[in-house]
Amino acid sequence: MNDIKHHLNDELLLGYSAGALPEAFNLIVATHLEMCDKCRAAAQAFDSVGGVLLDETAKVSMSKDALPKTLALISKVPKRKDSEQKTEIPNPLAAYVGSSLDNIKWRPIGMGVRQAVLKTSKSATARLLYIPAGSVVPDHGHRGTELTLVLKGAFSDETAKFTVGDIEMADQSIEHTPTAEIGEDCICLTATDAPLRFNSWFPRLAQRFLRI
Repeated sequence: MNDIKHHLNDELLLGYSAGALPEAFNLIVATHLEMCDKCRAAAQAFDSVGGVLLDETAKVSMSKDALPKTLALISKVPKRKDSEQKTEIPNPLAAYVGSSLDNIKWRPIGMGVRQAVLKTSKSATARLLYIPAGSVVPDHGHRGTELTLVLKGAFSDETAKFTVGDIEMADQSIEHTPTAEIGEDCICLTATDAPLRFNSWFPRLAQRFLRI
């Protein structure tokens, strides 16, 4: 996708290349990389630098069971059938939710917005958000980092407009009210490493039950 305007920063790309990000953030990055030629090329450059550094690192002895353990971990990765290769969503995300957005089991969270929390490690949370055209996500700030990748439609907030493939990176300095553009429902993949900070009482009340 060549019309992507909002990209990953070097810090996230480097963390992804080094394997230092939480699983939920890895999922966001991997999904964006499949959609974005520019960021994919940058990630490959970081991988190359990491390979050079690895070659220059002093060698250490490995345990005798290192290879069997590695192969055992590889064997646990679900194998995709040929019929499943063509998906309407990027393959990294399809590995979590299947090949179609029709498979998603949405849960309402208020104001027409729905979510589906994905199963990842506990260090960060990944979810899909369904925002009906013209609807808003309650205004909120952040206690940590929130990454949002647009999969379908578009949304705008106080900072910019984000369309398919764009990624928004929000930290503790950002307060916003994401609003889906008129004409098409918006579906996003988001990841957070801390609870959001809502400004109105109802989202705060529901927050603990909705895992946001």
